[in-house]
Amino acid sequence: MSLKLVNYKRKAGEAVKAFWGNREAAKQKQIEAGKADQGERGGVTAGKNMDGFLALVLEIVKANGLAHAEIYLNRAMLTLPGYFRPTKLWDLLVIYKGELIAAVELKSHVGSFGNNFNNRAEEALGTAHDLSVAYREKAFRAQPRPFVGWLMMVEDAPKSRRSTRTRSPHFPVFPEFEGASYLDRYNLLCQRLVQENLYTAAAVIASSRQAKNTGKYSEFSDLTSLKTFVTALAGHVAAAAARLK
Repeated sequence: MSLKLVNYKRKAGEAVKAFWGNREAAKQKQIEAGKADQGERGGVTAGKNMDGFLALVLEIVKANGLAHAEIYLNRAMLTLPGYFRPTKLWDLLVIYKGELIAAVELKSHVGSFGNNFNNRAEEALGTAHDLSVAYREKAFRAQPRPFVGWLMMVEDAPKSRRSTRTRSPHFPVFPEFEGASYLDRYNLLCQRLVQENLYTAAAVIASSRQAKNTGKYSEFSDLTSLKTFVTALAGHVAAAAARLK
């Protein structure tokens, strides 16, 4: 059976347009209400910015044999047990016949690239390691390893593409980080998250604010591309559907 990728490029473009449109609408609404947040926060508080990508993941799951799976998007139903902490809240969970099929995190990064990159990296690492150990310790009972996905959308801007300095006074950093931009760092992060088997797939795309009208986005490597992400998800879902039918 061939995998169904549901015209993901077009739908990703629509998701990018919705991302920037939702941010702008949220900021405008707060300005009109006299409650404008400082900096970029006004475009984040609506909580709907990545809904287009959630819809894409949902469609991939349904098109590849699990249309009748339990797909959770509601916050009250998105927690999984952890090993180092009691629970972790995810962005999307797929469960079928009592088996955890997929857990997906969808993140974005607009402005404030400095400390926020480290926060995103630490969160991604901690989340994946916690789930991996919980799986090993049979928190989800005896089942095949679920698909674990991390998708990051980063603002494409001069500051995210600019070469950055690193400071490590005692020992040298790995050479690939020397002068790497924040987009380069995200690409390296996603590559290594997959290479270390922390995530089944990890993707990073970049898009400028002008993409509100075009839906245009950029990718950085085959391993971290959106196509690799959706193909891995579709393959995992199709295999689970065939095994559990």
